[in-house]
Amino acid sequence: MTKERMKQTILLNLKRGTQKRAEYLKSIFYEVGERVAYQPRVIPLYPELIKLHNNIMIASNVRFVTHDAIHHVLNGYEKIHGEGYEYPECLGCIEIMDNVFVGAYSTILYGVRIGENVIIGSNSLVNRDLAPNGVYAGIPARRICGFEEFVQKRREQKFATIEKNQHISKEEIENAWDLFDRNHKEISAE
Repeated sequence: MTKERMKQTILLNLKRGTQKRAEYLKSIFYEVGERVAYQPRVIPLYPELIKLHNNIMIASNVRFVTHDAIHHVLNGYEKIHGEGYEYPECLGCIEIMDNVFVGAYSTILYGVRIGENVIIGSNSLVNRDLAPNGVYAGIPARRICGFEEFVQKRREQKFATIEKNQHISKEEIENAWDLFDRNHKEISAE
């Protein structure tokens, strides 16, 4: 890691809250729109190749991979077996359009555009463009359902909730466990 990237990562970690981190990224990434929340604590290599549009949530430990290091192996191979060809480092841009959620521990590879109104499940590998209006998950990420279908299901589901982010009351804890127990009794009965 270069000194500059190390400094950027330290400064990122000093920002409290996802929106303050995203605001800081406006000076580092190619572009960062409005209402962006950024949970990761590491500045990716070549951050100038990343463009985030509006209303985006990047969950914790998401990795942006703007390059590959295959050239290192190929150049070593060429020295032993080849004709002396020098392979360059390959890199590319990543663009995330409006209204996108990227789940924790996901990896976004270079050369990818994620369309608007997209949800990406946790621990997914995005190695190709994702069409707008969909929910994707897996390794590699595949379409699970439509965005509007997901929104409708989410409205109908019963979830435990909290009034203030990162602050949970005793009543909210009890409500969460009551709902959990009810849901698991229904599953056991099936």
